[in-house]
Amino acid sequence: MDKEFKFTYKNLPLESLDDNDMLLFEKAVSGMDNAYAPYSNFKVGASVKLENGEIVVGNNQENIAYPSGLCAERVALFYVGANYPNETIETICIVAKGDLIPVDSVLAPCGSCRQVMIESEKRQSKPIRVILVNQNKTVVVIETVKHFLPFIFG
Repeated sequence: MDKEFKFTYKNLPLESLDDNDMLLFEKAVSGMDNAYAPYSNFKVGASVKLENGEIVVGNNQENIAYPSGLCAERVALFYVGANYPNETIETICIVAKGDLIPVDSVLAPCGSCRQVMIESEKRQSKPIRVILVNQNKTVVVIETVKHFLPFIFG
């Protein structure tokens, strides 16, 4: 049987976010500003809104022993899993600044973060909305993590 996967997105202006999403953006920026990234100088922040209204913030944490560091998305999602294991994740907002990607490129989570995000979505049996804010302040809103990883592991 032939199957087809299609996905389209569009860049929106930052001003298109509603007040709730703008708060998530601001929290993610706050997390990004506190990131520990002395090796890459690429700072990432993530904010996660739970169904109960709680917002959890994470940021990337680098380490000179490279594999010991952790991305902002996983810091935030693992904190949610450890402290709010029965809460549903509604939205994650991800922001970054640095020279690793061009300013006008779409900011996208790494493969490891995508896998953790999809596992979180599967565990709660409800889509997680993703807001990506690029360095040029354009926004991409994606309604489910499955669009990042259509051929999920597991």
